[in-house]
Amino acid sequence: MKSERQLPENQAYFRYGEEELSYLREKDKRLCEVINRIGYIHRQVDKDLFTSVVHHIVGQQISTKAQETIWQRLHDIFGTINAETILTADISKLQSAGMTFKKAEYIMDFAEKVHNGVFDLEAVKHMSDEDAIRELRALKGVGIWTAEMILLFCLQRPNVFSYDDLAIQRGLRMVYHHRKIDRKLFEKYRKRFCPYGSVASLYFWAVAGGAIPEMKDYAPEKKSGRR
Repeated sequence: MKSERQLPENQAYFRYGEEELSYLREKDKRLCEVINRIGYIHRQVDKDLFTSVVHHIVGQQISTKAQETIWQRLHDIFGTINAETILTADISKLQSAGMTFKKAEYIMDFAEKVHNGVFDLEAVKHMSDEDAIRELRALKGVGIWTAEMILLFCLQRPNVFSYDDLAIQRGLRMVYHHRKIDRKLFEKYRKRFCPYGSVASLYFWAVAGGAIPEMKDYAPEKKSGRR
């Protein structure tokens, strides 16, 4: 197993340790092999719920590189990104960072709800997973997948394993040689990895991203239509 590398002190990473890893190793032989092969995964998290929501809205349906480019532009424009600084601007100023009108509208609406107390950031932090997802999904532009990712990468909830995440489905196909992951099959794995689905997610994302080069995706190849 790979050793942990030295990490920058000013960055936060998803917290887990030997308790979670031992549990997952015991529950699943193939995942055990994946964990041993990849080693400890350092996945950066956002400790601020407001910026996490904005960051995830920005990143919807665009590449990670494009997301980070827009995010850096927002920092250049506003300095600190919070409800008050966002509300000093208008939608066109948000758009100037490179996002769509709809995303700018969603972010402005979110900032207004936080500023007016309609959306209570502190209260959400202390809710159950189900209630927190429900509150987040009530925001414009936030669906169930986005809410789940906020729970994992901001609130650091330990048991997030998202059916709507295509990379997790890909990782499952690669590790277990499935051609397709339907809801019933996914639920079997979700239950198996509970209560540490978030840590399992980290490893399936790594596999889907090519962390173990010899693993392949067993999804049927799409046949091109005749012309």
